[in-house]
Amino acid sequence: MRALTPLEYDAEITLEANPGTVDSAHFAGYKDAGVNRLSLGIQSFNADYLQAIGRIHDDKQAITAAELALKTFERVNFDVMYALPQQTLAHALQDAKQAISLGPDHLSFYHLTLEPNTPFHRTPPSLPDDDTSSDMQMEIENLLAAHGYEHYETSAFAKKGQQARHNLNYWQFGDYLGIGAGAHSKLSYHDKFTRETRAKHPKAYMEQASQGNAPERVWEISRDELGFEFMMNALRLIEGVPLSLFQQRTGLSLNTLDAAIKTAQNKGLLSVEHGRIQPTPLGQRFLNELLELFLN
Repeated sequence: MRALTPLEYDAEITLEANPGTVDSAHFAGYKDAGVNRLSLGIQSFNADYLQAIGRIHDDKQAITAAELALKTFERVNFDVMYALPQQTLAHALQDAKQAISLGPDHLSFYHLTLEPNTPFHRTPPSLPDDDTSSDMQMEIENLLAAHGYEHYETSAFAKKGQQARHNLNYWQFGDYLGIGAGAHSKLSYHDKFTRETRAKHPKAYMEQASQGNAPERVWEISRDELGFEFMMNALRLIEGVPLSLFQQRTGLSLNTLDAAIKTAQNKGLLSVEHGRIQPTPLGQRFLNELLELFLN
């Protein structure tokens, strides 16, 4: 990549990995190749919950992979889920405490989502109710704050100065080029904004790329969609973004969103002051409801 593209010398190069598919030789090879940040899909440190969500690794493999990642790479993130099938508040906090005790500089905590066209979606398991899930979220956030993790995005927590740089780019509506099977892109031109997707299956992707048709689908973000697209990303950031960023990224005046912004403010979901727009604590809790206001 460095031979083909002028990367910054300190470019953040993150690899995502799963505990059940790594070993020390792989990690050493990734580091030698230039990877300087690892994101590890732990999901849980409890063997029963890992089995319930169909993961191929168990609790021992999760800890072994976590320790190896921390030993090999300077910067490490753990992905952890909560509100798993039949999970209790105590067990959710146990996972959080285990993750914290290992000492990564970045943690991501996600509420389990039942994706369409999956076995879970067709036959939903018994999940914690909304009140219990909400308690899990609040208790985990409090625990992370007490251990020096800044809650800087809906699902992301980082030690000082360790935010994920590539993710910040997405949330600030920056451009990115996705290369490889299943990759997505968002690109700005002088007269339009486009998104791209590439074939998910590696063989199909390789065949299309060799014919000069790497993107499987390319579509333009319309002017009417830009406000929602921008807010969908920016309002995930706890501190929001400067008001000026909207015009910089979209070429539109923030006045085009006046009605939606005022409605969101009246509902107590959005704050606009000191040159910034940001979700209130209530807006963070009800982010989908906040974003719906910008759909029209």
